[in-house]
Amino acid sequence: MAEIIQRDGTWTFDGNTLRLVPGHDKSVSLLRKTLGELAVPLGALAGISFERGKKSGRLRLRLRDGADPLLQATGGQLTDSGDPYQLGVEPDRYGVAEYLVDEVRGALLIEQVPTAPCTAYLLPGPSVPLSVSAGDGTASFDGEQIRLEWNWKTEEAKAASGTRSLALADIAAVEWQPAVGLENGHLRFTVRNAPAKTTATTPPKYDPNAVELWGFKKDPLMALVAAAVQARLPHPAAPATPVDAPPAVPHATDPAPRGPAEDHDALLRRLRELGDLHQAGILTEEEFTTAKQAVLRRM
Repeated sequence: MAEIIQRDGTWTFDGNTLRLVPGHDKSVSLLRKTLGELAVPLGALAGISFERGKKSGRLRLRLRDGADPLLQATGGQLTDSGDPYQLGVEPDRYGVAEYLVDEVRGALLIEQVPTAPCTAYLLPGPSVPLSVSAGDGTASFDGEQIRLEWNWKTEEAKAASGTRSLALADIAAVEWQPAVGLENGHLRFTVRNAPAKTTATTPPKYDPNAVELWGFKKDPLMALVAAAVQARLPHPAAPATPVDAPPAVPHATDPAPRGPAEDHDALLRRLRELGDLHQAGILTEEEFTTAKQAVLRRM
């Protein structure tokens, strides 16, 4: 097991799952504190890196495209401080951070985790019910219904439409945009068969299916509402499945159940493969040693 404990948070890797727990320091973002602990399966990872700095370093996780509904909903627009897949590291823990990186990379190599985009979410998204007030309204989601309520700052024409209740089944897409500079952000829901006047070209200020965001402290929390809805929508990369289609066959990369003897034999074969790759010059001495140690620990 590899673990690093910092004021910014704690990351623990047990060989199968990387657990990310936000810290309690005042510098930890409201988004990360509200999101809470994340359990990231090894199969959701595309890579990990550590960047050294004079005053502090930073661990960064790279997830496979389509693995996490939060990243899908926010489109890479989270700030470094608000990104739950980054961790600030103090200089006296650089060695621990590098050890964690080696352990995760070794496991990715041993398990031969694919880097291709996912066709299903591997993380569940924020838990529901969830309610956030920011900008010109409050967005609530209970897993089936989205409720949009307006406040005194809402544009009169938009507020006149009253409280909105949108069924998840009627949602075609969800979009979160942060406020940048003088440009306001928004949380917008695209509704199937909506009137022509309520389209993506309608400014959020006037769109009854959107909450306008002005760059205040609670704006990032609207991303959690977006992610909770995104997690329950059809995955954008999932193949269309006919209603009467037979049950899906497990993907070739999905691990099949194996008994202890078969596991042992597979690990021995993997050791031989690693040796061949090392002799052929494909793996460096350091990569070979890291991968071999990871295999031996599992035997």
